[in-house]
Amino acid sequence: MTVMRILGDWGTTRLRLFRQSAQGAIERIEGPGIGTLDVPPARALLDTLVPWRSDGQAMCVTLCGMAGARGGLIEAVYVDCPATPADWNARHTRTVIDGIDIAVMPGLRHRDERGVPDVMRGEETQIFGALALDPSLGEGEHVFLLPGTHSKWAAVRDGRVQAFRTFPIGEIYALLTERSTIGTGAPGHEGSFAEGFARGMERSQEPLTAALFEARAARLLDDRSLDWSRGYLSGLLIGQEVRAQATTGAGVILVGDPALCAHYERALDGIGCDHRRMDGDAAVLAGLRSAQGDM
Repeated sequence: MTVMRILGDWGTTRLRLFRQSAQGAIERIEGPGIGTLDVPPARALLDTLVPWRSDGQAMCVTLCGMAGARGGLIEAVYVDCPATPADWNARHTRTVIDGIDIAVMPGLRHRDERGVPDVMRGEETQIFGALALDPSLGEGEHVFLLPGTHSKWAAVRDGRVQAFRTFPIGEIYALLTERSTIGTGAPGHEGSFAEGFARGMERSQEPLTAALFEARAARLLDDRSLDWSRGYLSGLLIGQEVRAQATTGAGVILVGDPALCAHYERALDGIGCDHRRMDGDAAVLAGLRSAQGDM
């Protein structure tokens, strides 16, 4: 019997599963993220797979991301940096759920020169997938930027992830725009998201805590809209991240969602930093395909 091979990226906010149809097209279904579940992870995965189990075909599933987190589907290890694709693939964790063979990929961990710890789950799949899509990236030194809830900046040398640094910009932005007086309430009428982003970039050279409150004060005194305010916070946070990490003139490889990458491209342009974009879904699929093919 032919085995249906499924690849998946299970993040905090959503589960994305992919398979190739008989015609060669990539099919996709989505489910809830690990951080939003009201049922056990195994039940959530099986429920999401229902449309693809109707013909009774055997399945094998390869997952990355928060599926391997503590409290996820099954805890997977962290691989120490420097790490190659082979190092990463060798440490996957296997389990069987309702007759489905499942492999969960590990994350990466790193300590900087001061001993400060950092971890990633999921982004390493995009990095290794990008290396598979463009083998030239396996030579020399490159800086990868993976925007998201917890943005990662990774240093890659000769195909090895040497080190990385996390900026939880997406999580901070969500807290400010959904659960704070700075980013909610008292909306005005003037200004677009893009205009607010530009103003946030202007102030991103200042201390963050001193610059945050303009998002609220400008709504009260300058009739700024909620869109302007949210754009301001986005530009301020992303601007500070980019100024802290990017080097003027040095190239950055962006891997991720096109809309989110566009904000980072604007910030990188603002400081004169060269950049190149690679599609996040394509990188995830390439990384998982490479891993599944080696198992």
